[in-house]
Amino acid sequence: MPIAKHPALPRSARAPWASRARRRGSHGFTLIELMIAVAIVGILVGVAQPNYREFVIRGHLADSSNGLALMRAQMERHYQDNRTYATAGTFTTPCASTDPASRTFNNFVVTCSGTPTATAFTLVATGSGPVAGFAFTINQSDVRATTSAPSGWNTCATKWLTKKGAAC
Repeated sequence: MPIAKHPALPRSARAPWASRARRRGSHGFTLIELMIAVAIVGILVGVAQPNYREFVIRGHLADSSNGLALMRAQMERHYQDNRTYATAGTFTTPCASTDPASRTFNNFVVTCSGTPTATAFTLVATGSGPVAGFAFTINQSDVRATTSAPSGWNTCATKWLTKKGAAC
């Protein structure tokens, strides 16, 4: 029988390195293991955070297209009823609405660029908060444009760009 397992020997005579090894393993992580874990978490956060931020912004950009489409439908309805996009008698154009809640779509406010004429209008959705710096337009001919965007995002005169780096 090996000496370390012999029950008749006093505890001090048994293999002293065996008990030290058992005690050393139960103290937790070493500093190097902790530093490696922190480095891995830092790399993951560094990669994931910009992608998450872009994903959130893209979600907010959908509010602009929804708001512009709704306001354009209201303008077309007004045109069908009055044969003009401008205010006609007692019928006020949706652009002249004094209720800001009817033109606010989460982080976007839709307004008219200038005064609508009998045959033309241009709607502008301007972003605020997380989508500050974005502006999208649409007109009576359904021509859509991305007129302004923050750094890294493109602008386009023929469509709404809702993805960073998208080409016109």
